[in-house]
Amino acid sequence: MNEAITPQDRSHLARALDLAARGLYTTDPNPRVGCVIANGEQVLGEGWHVRAGEAHAEVMALRAAGSDARNATVYLSLEPCSHTGRTPPCADALIAAAVGRVVCCTRDPNPKVAGGGIGRLHRAGIAVQVGAFIDEARRLNIGFFSRHERGRPYVRLKIAMSLDGRTAPPGGGPLWISGEASRADVQAWRARSSAVLTGAGTVRSDDPQLNVRLNYGPWVRQPLRVVLDSMLTTPRSAKIFHNDEALIFAAAEAPLGAFKDLKVERIARSAQGLDLDAVMQNLTAREVNELLIECGPTLAAAFVARQLVDELVLYVAPKVLGDDALPLLRIPFGSPGLAPFEFRDAQQFGDDMRLILKLKQQ
Repeated sequence: MNEAITPQDRSHLARALDLAARGLYTTDPNPRVGCVIANGEQVLGEGWHVRAGEAHAEVMALRAAGSDARNATVYLSLEPCSHTGRTPPCADALIAAAVGRVVCCTRDPNPKVAGGGIGRLHRAGIAVQVGAFIDEARRLNIGFFSRHERGRPYVRLKIAMSLDGRTAPPGGGPLWISGEASRADVQAWRARSSAVLTGAGTVRSDDPQLNVRLNYGPWVRQPLRVVLDSMLTTPRSAKIFHNDEALIFAAAEAPLGAFKDLKVERIARSAQGLDLDAVMQNLTAREVNELLIECGPTLAAAFVARQLVDELVLYVAPKVLGDDALPLLRIPFGSPGLAPFEFRDAQQFGDDMRLILKLKQQ
C-alpha cells in the first residue's frame, strides 16, 4: 500500500520535528529525532531522543502510548534505526508494538541503516511513507548527514569583526569586538557543536576556554575542544587545557614535553602547515558531526582556502579598528580556488549584526 502523505500527516510530522529540536544540544553524536504516535487527529504518545545511550524517540513515544499504539500511525523526523548500537533497533520496537503505519521525513544516511529500518517495517507488513519536510529534517541534523554522506563534519567558521573588517588589535591579543548579546548567541553555536577548534596563536594571544556556559537543563554537554599546534608551543597552563580533555593535533616531530599527559594526535604536514584534510578525517572518525572554528585570520584562511568551511557566522560590530588591526582572513589577493559564499540570514543582536553565509554550490 502506498498512501499519500496527507495534510494531517504533515501536521504530525511538523510536531515530530519540533520534538526533535529539543535534542539540539544533547543528542550528539546521535541524530536529533522526534516521534509522534497518533490515531487520526488524536495524539497517543510523543517522544524525542535526549542523549546517546538513552532511549530513542520511538521508544519514548511507545512508552507514552502504551497498548494504544497498536494499529496507530507513527510519525518520525528520521527513519527508525535497524541496527544494535547503544540501544536495540527501533524498527523492531515498532514491529513488536504492532503499529499500523509509519511516516517519516527522510531516510537515515548512516550506512548501518540507510533504508534498512524501512525495509524491515515493510517486511513486517507495516506501510511506510517517506518524503515530507525533507529539507527541514536534514537541516536539523546537518552535521550527521554531512559526516555520513561526505565523510567529514559540517564546518562553521565564527568570526567577530568590525565595520572595517578587522578582527583583533595589531599584533593580536584579547579584545571584545562584539557585544554581550552576540557572545550569548555564540554559546548556542558551541552547545550544538560536537567540537570547537582553534589554533595555537589564538590560545597564546586570547587564552580562551571555548566551553559552553549556557544552561539548557540537566543534560549539559561540553563539546570536544580541539587545538591545532604543530610544534606544541602553546603554554601548558592555558585555560583550554585545564580539565585535560582537549585534543591537540601536532606534527610528528613535535616534542611532547609538558603535553605528555594530554591527548595529542600526530598529523602530517602540508605546505601550509598541518594537513587539514587529515584533521577532518580524524574528527570524522571521532563522530564529530558539527565543527565550530574560532580562530585567527591565518588558520581561518587556511580552512577557507581548502573549501572546508560550509558556513560563515559573522558578527559585525558598529566600530572601526583601523587598517593596522588584523584582517578577517589572511589570504593574498586573487588567490586561486576560493569559492564564493552567499548570504542566507541577517539578524541583529544588541548593537551587532549577525550574518550567516553558506558556501555557494558550484
